[in-house]
Amino acid sequence: MAEFDFSQALNDVEAKYSSISKALDVDSLKVTIADLEKQASEPGLWDDSEHAQQVTSKLSAAQSQLKRLQAVEQRIEDTKTLIELGQEEEDADSMSEAQEELGSIAHELDDMEVQTLLDGEYDARAAVVTIRSGAGGVDAADFAQMLLRMYLRWAERNGYKTKMMDTSYAEEAGIKSATFQVDAPYAYGRLSVEGGTHRMVRISPFDNQGRRQTGFSAVEVIPLVEATDHIDIPDSDIRVDTFQASGPGGQGVNTTYSAVRITHLPTGLVVSMQDERSQIQNRAAAMAVLQSRLLVLKHAEEAAKKKELAGDIKASWGDQMRSYVLHPYQMVKDLRTGYETSQTQAVFDGDIDGFIEAGIRWRHEQRVAAKKEAEEKSQA
Repeated sequence: MAEFDFSQALNDVEAKYSSISKALDVDSLKVTIADLEKQASEPGLWDDSEHAQQVTSKLSAAQSQLKRLQAVEQRIEDTKTLIELGQEEEDADSMSEAQEELGSIAHELDDMEVQTLLDGEYDARAAVVTIRSGAGGVDAADFAQMLLRMYLRWAERNGYKTKMMDTSYAEEAGIKSATFQVDAPYAYGRLSVEGGTHRMVRISPFDNQGRRQTGFSAVEVIPLVEATDHIDIPDSDIRVDTFQASGPGGQGVNTTYSAVRITHLPTGLVVSMQDERSQIQNRAAAMAVLQSRLLVLKHAEEAAKKKELAGDIKASWGDQMRSYVLHPYQMVKDLRTGYETSQTQAVFDGDIDGFIEAGIRWRHEQRVAAKKEAEEKSQA
């Protein structure tokens, strides 16, 4: 067994820390924190609760990021001291502890490195996720509900606040579609790599002959529109329909026309909301999602020339990005990154950080390659 090279391992973690610290720009981060602290201390902050929550959420995230950087820096210094003492006193236990700590620091830096790759225009925003069942009948509808639970559990594991916006239940089991919001800094940057077609293969619990069935679901992720975004939607461009809310609910559900469907006539985009208690609330939520989708559409049109975005998500054969195989073997595999695990139950319980981080790295590579290709074409 080769002897562990402490000098090389220490150089590696110091170099990676320096790279991450430079990418996150510690000085700029401190200025941002000071500015947010000033905003948070203003007397009238909570007059606008939505703005106040945005300020406090951004402040908490920035402080956490700085604290994490400083903690890792201190751990590196402490490990250097431990190595020096261990070498001077020829203490095998100290050297073993230092080796373990270097491995732990390297893992921590790998996690932090992902944050530096979230450099897209809307990556820092909250996210609105829509899941739609595709080909596969009742199995697809059940799969869509399994994905909904998976993402909600993932958000819960990470301490992210979620809010259901719309749920359309299928007739036999599962859901036709569901839309929910994830309120956390960089939620869009992380979850946007989940957009695409997901495919599940299993023995269908709905088939009395116990045959293997395949179901598809499409996941769409858009950034939450902010007050600074200027997306004007004239009243003449939309049609608003009201209907009775469907599915489980409390008093008022199924008895009043509180659900709202907004159709954007120029593009054909349709947004439905029914999880709020009043028609006014559902209309406001639907308009916010419509604005977000129009913002993404505008960005997609601009980015199409750069080949940054793929085509439509159809939730069928030929364009899936991840497969969930539960029979004849257990395996969840991302077809873009190659990342896979046989722990299928853990995945459906929300343990998907590995997939998300691999997706972020893959997307960054795609962006770098596209940028390089564009530069080469411009020079040709």
